[in-house]
Amino acid sequence: MSKQTIVEYATRLGDDALILGHRLSEWCSNGPFLEEDIATINTSLDYIGRARMFLSYAAELEGAGRTEDDLAYTRDCRDFKNLLINELPRGDFAFTTVRQFLVDAFNLFFFEALVGSTDTQLAAIAAKSVKESRYHLRRSRDWMLRLGDGTEESHRRTQTALDDLWGYTDELFHMDPLESELLDTGVAVDRAAVRLRWEPLVTELIDAATLQLPQPYTLPGGGRQGVHTEHLGHLLAELQFVQRAYPGLQW
Repeated sequence: MSKQTIVEYATRLGDDALILGHRLSEWCSNGPFLEEDIATINTSLDYIGRARMFLSYAAELEGAGRTEDDLAYTRDCRDFKNLLINELPRGDFAFTTVRQFLVDAFNLFFFEALVGSTDTQLAAIAAKSVKESRYHLRRSRDWMLRLGDGTEESHRRTQTALDDLWGYTDELFHMDPLESELLDTGVAVDRAAVRLRWEPLVTELIDAATLQLPQPYTLPGGGRQGVHTEHLGHLLAELQFVQRAYPGLQW
């Protein structure tokens, strides 16, 4: 195991949080009602705070003089290693809700496992993230029930979102050689073990929300290798605009 592998691992987790946090921030002033608008933005802030911790640790460990801001604002699209499900456009409220539920359920079990990492800094970030993830999952689970078992229109939109997102979930559980190496040393999480906890919870909730579990299908992944959908480039154009237009600015 090299230090660079941990840098890459921390960067991946930071990218996941940063990109999904940005997607959630797009609901600011666009929520279905004021309380939910505020709740969504608070969740976004949790994700962005998590991204700061992971990216700060990656930059510190890298020792190349970069900061969390450099990693967030000056890397090109192919340098980002987030999972594809996180970069998809926010869609309607049902789409955001379904994505959050699927990711929140994954995050809770993932970070509960990462708390046991032999890397103490990753374990500390995970311990904070577990507390947030419990709240996030409780909220997205409640919305899944309200929308899925709500009106005919809310049910239709929620089922459509679930069908559209299901193929992206397989990437959540993929172990590439880097993560397999870190798993052997106790640093990383066994994603296959996370799946064993994730699937029953998700299946049970889908049934409770009167939704249909989609037929299994898998879309091409590639996020961990820097191969993304067209949507990430548009997202980064907005996210990075100020820093790229006025390089080196500090608050």
